[in-house]
Amino acid sequence: MDLVVTEQLAKCYGARAALAGLDLRIPEGSLFGFLGPNGAGKSTTLRLLLGLLRPSAGRAWLCGFDAWREGRQARAEVGYLPGELRLPGWMSAASGLALVERVRKRALARAGLQLVERLRLDPRVPARQMSSGMRQKLGLVLALAHEPRLLVLDEPSSALDPLVQLELQAILRERSRAGTTIVFSSHSLAEVDGLCERVAILREGRLVAHESLATLRALAPRHVVLRFERARVGEPPAFLELETRTPTLWRGTLCGPVQELLRWAAAESIADLSLGEADLESLFHRHYRGESNSVSA
Repeated sequence: MDLVVTEQLAKCYGARAALAGLDLRIPEGSLFGFLGPNGAGKSTTLRLLLGLLRPSAGRAWLCGFDAWREGRQARAEVGYLPGELRLPGWMSAASGLALVERVRKRALARAGLQLVERLRLDPRVPARQMSSGMRQKLGLVLALAHEPRLLVLDEPSSALDPLVQLELQAILRERSRAGTTIVFSSHSLAEVDGLCERVAILREGRLVAHESLATLRALAPRHVVLRFERARVGEPPAFLELETRTPTLWRGTLCGPVQELLRWAAAESIADLSLGEADLESLFHRHYRGESNSVSA
């Protein structure tokens, strides 16, 4: 079942399109990331999905409910961490969990306090005395404690220290394995690469790629070094961009599938071949700069 579906979802502010014609399906149980620079449309997309913004065109469904017309039913299944989290100054983890218990009409104290401990948050400190990182932890506790079917997180680790980021990643993986669908936005490649199965890359409000991480790694450039048994004459194949070249040594970038390189190399007098890790950073930067216009389903 697709837990999140959008059809030509769009949001305009006057003549400016914050999101343009987004078609997307996210299967239940996915760990899915929206990736893009600031202003790409990530937060707008999440707010439209949650029915917090009214779309200019198109529709979205969460858990089978129309995100705008049936927003209350849809949000009953959702835990949400906004990108700009605002909490009452008096709210602590303990009082916040008590409030969410009354709203959700279910016991949350035990699960909530377990999260408080894992995220290293003092349950008695009020929000007005918290750092930005502590408030982020409290927002995560309140979003996670009721064990939602769908978890929507906007830049969830932006204010967290590295150790807490690792713990949050462990929690999200556990929830995903238990069947929770997790959708989050980030401009951090490392965060997405460490968590996601699939990503949607947004640029200037448009979807420029929708792929599995495995597919993106296969498409990403790699540093390559080739040593020939004897002097190699002729031009390199189109998928190799050479930086340095001697008769018996080539150094450059593989800009195609590894299998294509291996098939070509099998017919050459190769003494040694060295292939680096997939450079996802370069691939994502190409999408950000608009150098790739392909969109995959």
